[in-house]
Amino acid sequence: MPEVVCDTSPIQYLYQLELLDLLPGLAARVLVPLAVQEELSVGRSLGVNLPAVEDLSWVSIRQPVSRQAIPLIHDLGPGETEVLLLALESPGTIAVLDDALARRVATVLEIPFTGTLGLLVDAKKAGLIPVVRPLLDALHALRFRMSPGTRSAVLKLAGESE
Repeated sequence: MPEVVCDTSPIQYLYQLELLDLLPGLAARVLVPLAVQEELSVGRSLGVNLPAVEDLSWVSIRQPVSRQAIPLIHDLGPGETEVLLLALESPGTIAVLDDALARRVATVLEIPFTGTLGLLVDAKKAGLIPVVRPLLDALHALRFRMSPGTRSAVLKLAGESE
C-alpha cells in the first residue's frame, strides 16, 4: 500500500484492538495531521485509551500547506479536514477515514480512501492477522458503528463469509 494519511478514529480503534502496528506493515509511510495528533491528545487528557502518535517512530506528523481546498465543507471536524487536505497535497496518498461525510467528500474530490474495516481486510490478505471476525466483535464492543450488511460484506472480503 502506498502512503496513507490517517484520521483519529482508525488510529483509536486499531490502538484499542492492540493492532496499531498494522499501519506501518500496510503502508509505505504513515502521515498524521497535526489536528489528529491534537484530537488524540485531548482524548488522552480525558482518560480515553489513545496513543501518543508523536512518540511512534513510523509516524510523520504534518500540517496541510493550504486550508483553502475545502472551503464549503463546514460539517467536517478538523481531523477529517486535514486528512483530506494532506491527501490532496500528496497525489496517490490514501486517506484512512471512517466518517461517512468525510468519505463522501473524498469520493467527490477523487481521493482514494479506506477505513478501519478496510485496513483489517488488507491486513488479513497480507498475512498480518489470521482472522477478522473476532476483531469485528471487539470493534462492536468498542462501540464502532457497523451495519449488519457492512459486517457481512467485510467478512466476505476477508474470506470469512457468515
